[in-house]
Order: sequence, then C-alpha cells, then structure tokens
Amino acid sequence: MQRLLLILLASLTLTACDSAKLEPLPRDAVILAFGDSLTAGVGTTKNKSYPAVLQSLSGLDVINAGISGEVTSDGLERLPGLIREHNPDLMILIEGGNDILRNKNYDLIQSNLEQMIQLAKSRHVQVVLLGVPEKKLLSSSAPFYKELAEKHQLVYHHDLISNLLRTRSLKSDPIHFNEQGYQKMAEGIYQLLTESGAL
Repeated sequence: MQRLLLILLASLTLTACDSAKLEPLPRDAVILAFGDSLTAGVGTTKNKSYPAVLQSLSGLDVINAGISGEVTSDGLERLPGLIREHNPDLMILIEGGNDILRNKNYDLIQSNLEQMIQLAKSRHVQVVLLGVPEKKLLSSSAPFYKELAEKHQLVYHHDLISNLLRTRSLKSDPIHFNEQGYQKMAEGIYQLLTESGAL
C-alpha cells in the first residue's frame, strides 16, 4: 500500500509541472517555506515538519516560515520582512486553508495570494504553489490556485495535499498530518522541485 501511494504521488507530481520550469538552485540556495500550520508542522515536532525533511532531502537551507492559524491577509503583511531577512532563491507557498475554513471570500484569498506571488517575483524569488482543498468531503484544491498558477506560470501541484489528506494513516487530526504525512509531503515537494529543474 505504501509503495502504491508513492507511485501515485510520483505520477501526480509529473503531471503537475509539465509546463512551468524552475531555474536550477545553487548549492548555497535558501528556500523559504511559507504558509500556515501545514508548513509549521502541526501534528508532529518541528524537526519532522515538511521543511525540515525537505532540507534533509535537498541538502539546502529550508526556512520554516509557517504560522499556525494564519490567514492570507496576515501572511501578506508578514512576507516582505521574511524576504528581506532571508533573501530566498525560492518560495514554496502553501496558504489559504484557514481562509477557506473560515468561509472567507475566494476573490479576497486569491488577491492576497497573488500579491504574495507578485512580491516574491519582484524580488527575483522563484515561486512554487501548492493547492489547498476546499471545505468539502474528498475535495480537490480550490479552483483559484490553478488560476494563479496558470496566470503567473508557476510550478504548481494541484492535489498533493488533497490526496495525502484522504489517507487516514497519514493524519494527526482531520486537517493536519502526522510524522509520516509530512514525510510524504516533503517527498512530493522534493520530486516536484526535481522534475521542474530546481534540483
């Protein structure tokens, strides 16, 4: 079953980045993992969060800039300072889940995310976007994630988070992963970065 899940994740990753590509990251590159509780690693310890595992897999410096409970309006305020502080080469953006859970307007979420993307790109930071599922049973990512990825030509994964959340053994609660879940999440992102040319 575990092998089947890895094969499924691999095939989904390959289809997720078939158009957009990334510039290869130098050996001293800094990756900014920006988001909410799924980035912070709620459900496990920080050294088992996806940024920590991705750092181990890639050999690069991965900054865990996740804050549990954050909504996109707060993230938009926080991001400029982090970019100035860390001067990242690439940002992995996984945010909007708390907005969705609180029934915030999709246009507002999309606008906030778009401003984050534009800010990063204006500072020559490459952006990788992951979709967050809608508040429905067995749902896929909210549609505005794909719209943003297409508009800004981003490397994007539509269903990595959605698919992992459908596997009960990978979750610590209904909306967060456990250690195994974050390991799979990091492996999926690592493969996405590899297939898109960053690693």
